[in-house]
Amino acid sequence: MKRQFILITTLLLCFFPLDGIFAAEQQEQRVAIIIDDFGGDVGGVDSFFSSNIPITVAVMPFLEQSKQQATKAHELGFEVMVHLPLEPKKGKKSWLGPNPITSDLSVEEVKERVHLAIDSVPFAVGLNNHMGSKIVEDEEIVKAILEVAKERNLYVIDSGTSNKSFIPKVADELGIPWAVRDIFLDDTHSSRGHVTTQMKKLANIARHKGTAIGIGHVGIKGEETVKGIQNGLGYLTDHNIIIVPMSHLLDSKIEKNPAEFWHPRNKEVQS
Repeated sequence: MKRQFILITTLLLCFFPLDGIFAAEQQEQRVAIIIDDFGGDVGGVDSFFSSNIPITVAVMPFLEQSKQQATKAHELGFEVMVHLPLEPKKGKKSWLGPNPITSDLSVEEVKERVHLAIDSVPFAVGLNNHMGSKIVEDEEIVKAILEVAKERNLYVIDSGTSNKSFIPKVADELGIPWAVRDIFLDDTHSSRGHVTTQMKKLANIARHKGTAIGIGHVGIKGEETVKGIQNGLGYLTDHNIIIVPMSHLLDSKIEKNPAEFWHPRNKEVQS
């Protein structure tokens, strides 16, 4: 009986080796953490820049520090995106900042503003939407935005402000690398405890799907967001989950060597 057991076990290991059985559990999962609303003198900016959290920096265009912060992020090794302001269904116009994409613009005006927005955020390789629940439901305007994104070789992330967004459909039609946000890590009233809880949810999505995208913000609660993310890093490490640039989760041609992503240049600039 013992010899039969050994024989059966040997045969099973031949066909189902242990490294295959445990591969899914041991495989490194990946998340991208996009931090929106860079570009102004607000809470969390300096803390994110000085922390060793490999975020993807989404910069609002046309603000007083848009160019400066995009350049600094690039020098520190962070991936940079344009955080393009789009008209929402509800909210104050002042929340959009200068030169937003609004529904009263012509297609030509939309394209011109998108080009100018990209020009105002040096080193940007991607684009996501700031607000925009109204605009993302307008297929014509979305197409105008994404045609410029394609022309400028940017990937596109749908921030998920409307479940009727045309971004995925149009991006597919134009052949643009794209993805949709999985979870917001914070909100305007978030505590660091809330952000840490959201980090755990982000990790659990990655454990289920293999990858996940979280979005947080600098601003009024920016320092709480930094600390909450820092507090959640251990949970990611415990579950073999790494943070990568947003482009690493997409079918894009952007350089994909995480070793060169952020820490080497980070040390050089800060020394």
